[in-house]
Amino acid sequence: MTVAGCMEAEMPDAGEGRAAYDANCAMCHGAGGKGDGALAQDLSVAPVDLTRLTRDNGGAFPVNRVLSYIDGYKRKAPEAVEMPEFGLLLEGPSVPVATGEGVFTPTPRPLAALLAYLESIQE
Repeated sequence: MTVAGCMEAEMPDAGEGRAAYDANCAMCHGAGGKGDGALAQDLSVAPVDLTRLTRDNGGAFPVNRVLSYIDGYKRKAPEAVEMPEFGLLLEGPSVPVATGEGVFTPTPRPLAALLAYLESIQE
């Protein structure tokens, strides 16, 4: 029982995050994260190409920005963004996520898994 408790505290891998991505993101951002999902052309604001997050951030994956955007904490005006807030959908036991300069932030495991997946698809 103790081993399972320790394992839950570890950062999930990208494979675990793929399921969260497929369920919550692929319809707009596309299977490969390029912004070409089935619903993309119906939106007034084109979905972001999620494979370019690192490139567009000077070569560093923007952990804090991605987490804040997914959970709805940091967004533009609501009328300028069609992406729903997924914070409530991605609840669960917390895992420590490195958010920079040796700081670890408790983050719901499904959200941390999605973060790991997004980082894995960077070009």
